Amino acid sequence: MNRTARIATAVARELWLPVLLVAAWWWLSAGSTSVYWPALSEITGRFVDLWFFDHLLEDALPSVIRLVSGFGIGFVAAVALGLLLGSLPALEDATRPLVEFMRALPSVALLPIMMLLLGTDDDMKVITIAFVSTWPILLNTVEGVRSVDPVLRQVAAGYRLSTWHRIRFLVVPAALPQVFAGARVALSMSVVAMVLTEMVGSPGGLGYFVLNSQRTFDIVAMWTGLIVLGLIGYAANKGFGLVEARVLAWHRGYTKQKEDSR
Repeated sequence: MNRTARIATAVARELWLPVLLVAAWWWLSAGSTSVYWPALSEITGRFVDLWFFDHLLEDALPSVIRLVSGFGIGFVAAVALGLLLGSLPALEDATRPLVEFMRALPSVALLPIMMLLLGTDDDMKVITIAFVSTWPILLNTVEGVRSVDPVLRQVAAGYRLSTWHRIRFLVVPAALPQVFAGARVALSMSVVAMVLTEMVGSPGGLGYFVLNSQRTFDIVAMWTGLIVLGLIGYAANKGFGLVEARVLAWHRGYTKQKEDSR
């Protein structure tokens, strides 16, 4: 099977169920007179009018920028702190209760505090997203660092590798699979935090668009906003998956080699 056929098969396997559900939604909602459950044909028609291209630039793009910025900040901070805590077990044990406490705080409960400290502008939204995304990545990074094979550590010590080279060539590659596992969870949490901060913060963004549409009883517009949110979440997950596949290509090959040798 050539490359084109493999890609077409993978796309068909992933999209057949969504396409079937959309077709069922279109058929079941045809002729609907409900204010709250409008026909999909009406939603798609309004979708084109709203999102190509005014609201795409006014609401969707700023939301994506906040999501990427907050998630990026949280990712870098979590990995750096996770490498430190994972390398110093005594420090990690001392800070574990605090980390678990902060991880357990829901983003909804944080919003009043964030608004008091940072206002309602973009800074509050980005920092809240960063805060929410930090903890799953941090905990997974710590576990990844502490799970490095002791034999590899002994080999690195025997070759007298510097601390920097141990982190770069031993610790980071060994921890990356768990880092990305935590980051995938954090990404979905970041999308939720993005929507919540935009609903309570200054006007603008997808969260504000959906809430304002509901408040003004523009239910069709509200549905279009929910669809855009779903599409952004799907695109973010697929994009992250591509990055993960590229970065961890060596790990899949190594795992497959170990399985074949058994």
